[in-house]
Amino acid sequence: MLDVDVTKQLGQLKLEVAFQSDSPVIGLFGPSGAGKSSIINMIAGLSKPDRGTIKIGSETVDDTAIGLHVPPHRRRIGYVFQDARLFPHRNVSQNLDYGRRMNKLAPDPAHFERILNLLDIGHLKNRRPGQLSGGERQRVALGRALLAKPRLLLMDEPLGALDQERKAEILPYFERLRDEEHVPMVYVSHDPDETRRLAGHVVMLKHGRIAAQGGPEILPP
Repeated sequence: MLDVDVTKQLGQLKLEVAFQSDSPVIGLFGPSGAGKSSIINMIAGLSKPDRGTIKIGSETVDDTAIGLHVPPHRRRIGYVFQDARLFPHRNVSQNLDYGRRMNKLAPDPAHFERILNLLDIGHLKNRRPGQLSGGERQRVALGRALLAKPRLLLMDEPLGALDQERKAEILPYFERLRDEEHVPMVYVSHDPDETRRLAGHVVMLKHGRIAAQGGPEILPP
């Protein structure tokens, strides 16, 4: 269960949202500037709400009334950005292992192989990021986040920098992740088709407020 009830002033925009869902994938949908990335940055702990609470499962990670703010490194959250943000001087295997080592997790070869197979990136292990396509880089970034064993995965327009062909290539991997790994996701997008394919609960944002929320049937055609 993810429970968000926050207010934050962002320049001229006042972000004021409240939603809760136990859907495997929550879609945050809306145009650029609606507040989508600001919401997931607060969920990640990268910024603080001016007022309100954020709960992940049974744990409250923000509560402004009592001054509670759990730092990002203690939230066990994976974050995949629009640009993959891989280390160019490290190969794919080293990039994949970064999240595990940063979270001081013991090596888990079985989990490592499962993620390689899930994302079909085993044959890329010795390549550098500069030798990968855009879709391959995003799959590696997703693998790196999963290998840190997060309890929640935040995805900020992960297909936004890809052309239609690359999007069609990578979307089935996101569906496999949803159906096979059972890691809850918050998926940010302004593309209704992407959101419709992945999300079970959709929060539609406009000018920092929730315009509508419900199943994917609320999305525009």
